[in-house]
Amino acid sequence: MTKFLTGLSVALIALLTAVVVLLSSMGQHLDRPVNLVGQQDLDANNRLKWTIETGSNLSEVNRRLFNRGILSKPKLMARYAKLNNRASIRAGSYWITADDSARSLLDKFNRGEVIQYQITFPEGWSFEQWQAQFDAVPQFAAESKQAVADLLEEAGVNVDHPEGWFFPDTYSYTSTDSRADILRRAHKKMRLELEQAWQGRDDNLPYSSAYDALIMASIIEKETGLAAERDEIAGVFIRRLKTNMRLQTDPTVIYGLGDEYQGDIRRSHLKQRTAYNTYMINGLPPTPIAMPSAAAIDAALHPKPGSSLYFVARGDGGHYFSDSLEEHLRAVKKYQINQRVQNYQSAPKALSESRK
Repeated sequence: MTKFLTGLSVALIALLTAVVVLLSSMGQHLDRPVNLVGQQDLDANNRLKWTIETGSNLSEVNRRLFNRGILSKPKLMARYAKLNNRASIRAGSYWITADDSARSLLDKFNRGEVIQYQITFPEGWSFEQWQAQFDAVPQFAAESKQAVADLLEEAGVNVDHPEGWFFPDTYSYTSTDSRADILRRAHKKMRLELEQAWQGRDDNLPYSSAYDALIMASIIEKETGLAAERDEIAGVFIRRLKTNMRLQTDPTVIYGLGDEYQGDIRRSHLKQRTAYNTYMINGLPPTPIAMPSAAAIDAALHPKPGSSLYFVARGDGGHYFSDSLEEHLRAVKKYQINQRVQNYQSAPKALSESRK
């Protein structure tokens, strides 16, 4: 019996020793640096961008890495992942560096440490400009062209007209995101910003809905040169609405002209009847004309009190505000006629302001 137990102990020790050796060998292979020598498409930092397509499993990824000569033991990595319940991976693009090993790559794939990119949409841009910004990114430009209605449906955006409904900001995205994914997030953020601002609005504003405020905010955004003047410009437009005075603002006219506008607004344009020509229509245009910032929305809902009904560009980015037409015309003469010099700049353009 003693001999039997002794023999069993020896066999057990031998088995345990073999297991330890096997695990040690496995660990050495898993921690061995990957091979990037001779790899194509390394960036300036000697990193390789590796993309895992949606629906791929770890075995497929390991096989691809082996075929490229990056991993030497793909089955070993697969077995290790299975034994440790770590076979779940996230699709996307990853950086592989010379310091990586099979184990560190698995860590990245498990955690989803995908490469993050960024795309920026400045305040005051139109939906058309957003589309152009998407088209400038190869990932989004490669998408199948969609009608606006189909794109909005894919993004889950239930609006009749997209203008104004997406919050201007910088958005992070990965290689698996589509423009619809980003629009979905931007729309959700705009709805949240608008809803919260609407709940805290001033009393006695001439709006029938939060959408009216969004329209006004887009106009304020396009008219404002100095951020500090947003609420004062809002005050002018609010008082005009309350007194049934037409808004007479060039940015709405320009928006209504569409492709016809070539950078120079003419007097004939002001007489051209469109739904957005606020020289011809009463009240607000039917939709926003741009994507307003949170500050513009805040100004539309908290206009600065006062009595001014006109403003004219001073030439330094700011405006001179007037209570009467007579005062306004004197300001136009002072700032728009007498001070016309080379490289004169205003925001918005002098031609626009001289009519307000």
